Amino acid sequence: MTTPAPNLVPPFDRDTAAQKVRKAEDGWNSRDPEKVSLVYTVDSVWRNRAEFVNGREQIVEFLRRKWNKELDYRLIKELWAFDGDRIAVRFAYEWHDDAGNWFRSYGNENWEFAPDGLMHHRYACINDLPIKESDRLFHWPLGRRPDDHPSLSDLGL
Repeated sequence: MTTPAPNLVPPFDRDTAAQKVRKAEDGWNSRDPEKVSLVYTVDSVWRNRAEFVNGREQIVEFLRRKWNKELDYRLIKELWAFDGDRIAVRFAYEWHDDAGNWFRSYGNENWEFAPDGLMHHRYACINDLPIKESDRLFHWPLGRRPDDHPSLSDLGL
């Protein structure tokens, strides 16, 4: 079990940026669109692949669609860089569609935060790689990734 994080607001240092990334990973692994949307400003702006999302209501709709399509979703995020109110993240997640086809999706995100620590801009570039179920690397029970599970770097991803 992790200890509660302090109020994670900019400017970020390496420790607070890494904590912010892990909290984001934990939120997305909950697959709870309403909960996840609360870490974004009410007027947050996203680009996710080729889709543009504006505000919490659209974030919730987007995430519902996403997790209705991307089944058994498990995500790992890793801090790439940070500066002031910005954080860059690389990530991978595994999921399958309703036909049982498995994928590992790789991507990068650039985040920008308001002074209160809520994210107001998110830009995500993502590529999907078809994989066999036997090639999966993310095997924890649905929900939060256990602290002892390997990171992306540990897995060589």
